[in-house]
Amino acid sequence: MSNKRSAIGNQQLINTLLILFLMIFIQPVFAESIDSRQSADTVPEYSLDDLYKIAIECSERIKISGEDVFIAEIGKDKALSVLLPKLSAFGSYIRYTEDKVSSSGSVIQPDTSMSWGLRLDQSIYLNGRELTAFKISKENIEKSRYDLYAVKEEYLLNIASSYYDVLRAKKSLEIAKANVERLTKHRDAAVVRLKVGEVTKTTLLRAEAELSGAQSDEIRSKNGLVLVKAVLARLAGIDGSYDIYDIKEIAVSKESVDDGGTGAVESLKATAYSERAELKSLELQKKIGESQVGYVKGAYWPTLSIEGVYTGKDEDPASAFLNKESIYGGLKLNFPFFEGGLRKAEVREAEAKKRQIMLAYEDRKKSIGIEVENAYLELITQEGILEKFETQVTYAEDNYKAITKQFEFGLANSLDVMDANTLLVTAERQLSDARYNYQLSVLKLKRVTGTLLKAVITNSD
Repeated sequence: MSNKRSAIGNQQLINTLLILFLMIFIQPVFAESIDSRQSADTVPEYSLDDLYKIAIECSERIKISGEDVFIAEIGKDKALSVLLPKLSAFGSYIRYTEDKVSSSGSVIQPDTSMSWGLRLDQSIYLNGRELTAFKISKENIEKSRYDLYAVKEEYLLNIASSYYDVLRAKKSLEIAKANVERLTKHRDAAVVRLKVGEVTKTTLLRAEAELSGAQSDEIRSKNGLVLVKAVLARLAGIDGSYDIYDIKEIAVSKESVDDGGTGAVESLKATAYSERAELKSLELQKKIGESQVGYVKGAYWPTLSIEGVYTGKDEDPASAFLNKESIYGGLKLNFPFFEGGLRKAEVREAEAKKRQIMLAYEDRKKSIGIEVENAYLELITQEGILEKFETQVTYAEDNYKAITKQFEFGLANSLDVMDANTLLVTAERQLSDARYNYQLSVLKLKRVTGTLLKAVITNSD
């Protein structure tokens, strides 16, 4: 008997040691395998600021506008090249069919002839037309930079709009799932009450129908989320699977919206008139248009050409009058008196384009004023709507809880529960839309006042 007990004790000791061995040596392997699997399943998450950075670096539309800046810089180099003299080299070799000699023995036509040399030329208009073109090229660079700034701001607003579409779709999916859970519990409760004879079968059928509809809404919400995520990935330049996370609500200065309306709008308009890149670009276009008129009028002035030439020549057989080297300089003045009215037509065309730019500036300024008013009123509207929907959701939740309790005790019917659930789902969706519409309206107000890109750069720093 004692031998049997000792054998059992030894077997328990061996089992204990085996378990310890597995815990010490095998568990880390499993843990490492699980960690690696989890890390492989994780996808990158992005905030709105992260998406801004990625879009600025990867967006083809922004890069296209950036190339416009580069092209404008090249235009400045081209305008500068006209102000600099041109140095060229030339050379020629001629072989005649035969050499010709006069009766006195002098060479009339050699057998071969070679010439070479250097030439320095500079042609300018006497009114400084080339300097005007150089000034226009520098202003065009600055204008292209403002255009790039405007493209970036508009693109960032598109990114933000798509970002909030994804958040809205995620929230809609959460609401749909919660709705399915509530209706599933109600269906199960209806099944129980039908068995005990407290409700009729129509109550169960109604619950099943409502649950099927909620499940179809959940499927629709899932597919909608996939679609808006694909759109955001295309805009931001994201490859592969990803996810986004919500950030703190964007704050808006209360003193800018709560001072009676008129003062706030006028202040925002003043900010927009001084900050909007589109207006700055049009202001430069006005200057360019004025300079363009002066440039075209410069064609009425004569051109002065300066040249300096070195030439060398060799012949075989050589003539007695052969001039092997020569250096000379010259001045040329060219003044076209009549060109069929071409210069007059070009001046009138430039003046018309200048008037177009001035009208476009005034039109754009008025449009920006309307955009500011619209964005401001939308922000105020969304702020008021958000407060009301928050209250509505609170009431709808309390109402649903009360109705479900009454249904459990037979004090309410299935239709009352369905109505309360529908009210809750509608209120939750409206609150979700209002919350993200409010956040987007804040960004729209920054965009129309021309401060969105500055705010993004400040946050990234």
